[in-house]
Amino acid sequence: MIDIQKVLRSFRFAGQGILDLFRYENNAKVHLLVAIAVIALGFWLQFTLTEWAIVLTQIGLVWAAEAVNTAIERLCDVVSPGHHPTIGKVKDMAAGAVLILATMAVVVGLLIIGNKLLIRFDV
Repeated sequence: MIDIQKVLRSFRFAGQGILDLFRYENNAKVHLLVAIAVIALGFWLQFTLTEWAIVLTQIGLVWAAEAVNTAIERLCDVVSPGHHPTIGKVKDMAAGAVLILATMAVVVGLLIIGNKLLIRFDV
């Protein structure tokens, strides 16, 4: 049997984690501002359902990667408060994963938005 109280408590903790991510992490705030701009452009350019699905998936993936990166960095800071070369590499790799995903999200966004702009301005 599913314990509904436990499920609701899990959602509350997850929600708090999301709020903390956007409240305290500078890069998450940057991703949020870019997402708002892209969503506004999507309405202006009248994205299709498929384009919305692709763009919103990219936004969600970048946010999720940023959350995982932040969690890894915080855990590393607790495990090894001082400088440790291996911990530094772990943190760099986690940040690199976010950069890879964010770069690909930009490419996807440029493909969709660029195509829409070309059509809109009949170029």
